[in-house]
Amino acid sequence: MRLGRIASPDGVAFVSVEGPPDDPAQAVAREIAEHPFGDPQFTGRQWPLADVRLLAPILASKVVCVGKNYAAHIEEMAAHAKSSGGNSATFVDPVIFMKPNTAIIGPNVPIQLPADANPVHFEGELAVVIGRPCKDVPAARAAENILGYTIGNDVSARDHQQKDGQWTRAKGHDTFCPIGPWIVTDVDPADLEIRTEVNGAVKQNSRTSNMIHDVGAIVEWISRVMTLLPGDLILTGTPEGVGPIEDSDTVSITVEGIGTLTNPVVRKGKT
Repeated sequence: MRLGRIASPDGVAFVSVEGPPDDPAQAVAREIAEHPFGDPQFTGRQWPLADVRLLAPILASKVVCVGKNYAAHIEEMAAHAKSSGGNSATFVDPVIFMKPNTAIIGPNVPIQLPADANPVHFEGELAVVIGRPCKDVPAARAAENILGYTIGNDVSARDHQQKDGQWTRAKGHDTFCPIGPWIVTDVDPADLEIRTEVNGAVKQNSRTSNMIHDVGAIVEWISRVMTLLPGDLILTGTPEGVGPIEDSDTVSITVEGIGTLTNPVVRKGKT
């Protein structure tokens, strides 16, 4: 099932997106009553996908991110840190940090570059959506607590990251967490292609099988620390190939079996 969230002439609703998602003229959005968790119930209302606007597919209470989860990305960031006078240590256990939920935006909403941030990088990632409250989840039972998977972009202001020595400001700006276009409930996350394009040029092309810590291990690690709630997002890390985005760019991230998340880029304060 593809679970989405839409704005229609009748308001905002959770929906099931049915039909060919790459052909909005043939796809429909069927309204889900109340919320998509558990066994979704339908209201009977539906709209052609072409007649509605896709929003961020979930309202998360928190966004937990995993850093340094692809070996090749660790290497490229170590090279960047060396050239800029910083450091990029590696860790045996997952490295986690958080983005505020105010950073979340949906498909086609502009990523706003802060006037004082340069460079700002894209980071294409597989995102996990939690399906029920959970704590201390063994890796082998992680799937029982997952609603599905979507696509995330862990937008990062590198100069803020280097200057601050931690990641909250660099990764927490409004619009720095695009997600979407929907949540897929029946995809296996173990070995999916993940590809990022900027203005049509491929910048990242890897597979989730290259993660150092897989989804089960990530959920286990995070849930030891904090209770995860329905709708919470986990961004699982980015592969190599990250790079800068500029005003007027377009970033598209495709994850096999899920779809494509596209966002334009604008510079805040531009006149």
